[in-house]
Amino acid sequence: MNLRKQTLCGLRAKLGQPTDQKPWDDSDRYVATYQLIEVEYAAPFDLRFLADYGGRYWSLKFLQLAKAIQDEAAIQALNQAFDQHRSVQPIDFDESLPEEALGTDDSSPDISEQELQQVLQEVPDAKVKITGTFQTVRFKNETDALRGLEALVSENFYQLFPRYQPTHSLLIPENRLFLAAGVEARGEKPIKGIRSIPDALLIIYSGLAQQPFTIALIEYECFGESKTRSQDKSSYLNGQIIPQLMRFAAAFSIVTDKQIRDQTIKTWVNKIIGYIYANPDYIQLVSGWFKQLYPDLPDQLVGREIDRALTLAFRQAIQVVLIIDDLSNEQKDTISNVIQSFKLETGDSIQFIAYIVRLEQRIRLLDAEAEYALAVQ
Repeated sequence: MNLRKQTLCGLRAKLGQPTDQKPWDDSDRYVATYQLIEVEYAAPFDLRFLADYGGRYWSLKFLQLAKAIQDEAAIQALNQAFDQHRSVQPIDFDESLPEEALGTDDSSPDISEQELQQVLQEVPDAKVKITGTFQTVRFKNETDALRGLEALVSENFYQLFPRYQPTHSLLIPENRLFLAAGVEARGEKPIKGIRSIPDALLIIYSGLAQQPFTIALIEYECFGESKTRSQDKSSYLNGQIIPQLMRFAAAFSIVTDKQIRDQTIKTWVNKIIGYIYANPDYIQLVSGWFKQLYPDLPDQLVGREIDRALTLAFRQAIQVVLIIDDLSNEQKDTISNVIQSFKLETGDSIQFIAYIVRLEQRIRLLDAEAEYALAVQ
């Protein structure tokens, strides 16, 4: 981190699974976040010694973007510096630096036109390389089989959302599976235009015995070609999308009577288990999770463990996920506050996650090996 014009290191770790938890005020800046595992601490130390290995533009070579350091000498020097400052517990960066500890902040140097060629000679990969140019176009609507948001996202789900791994999750895109498990089945009066079931359901495997699963209730929404004006979008968001998401959250929240809630959970769990056992690949996937958690678990008891883990997830680990083609940060915050007001049996809030998906039409492909693209809207 940068502090008082110094670039400091006080922690190292390995990247674990992707996560949607972003507990920072500026969280919208971060496109991808990961859990940290095997965390180690050190008294914060200055990284400017890396200039001995990376030259004047060491920060561009070693700190720019999320890329591995390839220089073995620099890696060895980093390891030695970390070992020299190693700490058993984290040390507050502010407390570890005296007020007079100031330096020249060269962690993010401004590059002039005159310096550009020299920079590219020393650090060839400093410049962003473009794989192609694209134009943003509209989905037709949510449900169209050819150009609908739901169909295209479901078909490309794991390519679009790498934070969900196909080896550690099971996507159930068939919402008709739960038609008999909505509020209508509980005797409540349906509301016109507001469905009682999500468009898809995602079971996320954590690898932890105490809470094996998280359940994500996925709702696809699309303004598409028919709702292009801000007023139309706002009316649809407030009149249909938010009430629908609230209904999903309420079904598993303590605001719903416990007897009704228990019946809903039982019905959904039975339908999910039936869905799993109807497909040999799903049986192998989910059974493998429990064999990993409990190596000595007999095959005949796997079904019971699946039932237990799903029931626990519906009581303690629910997410409402909105996948939509347009949403402002302010609207996202508003919906998040509404959904998080619904509490689970543990007292924890139901979590809200929003993904904005846009359809891009290729203009020109430039470099298949590059990592970035330019899009015009």
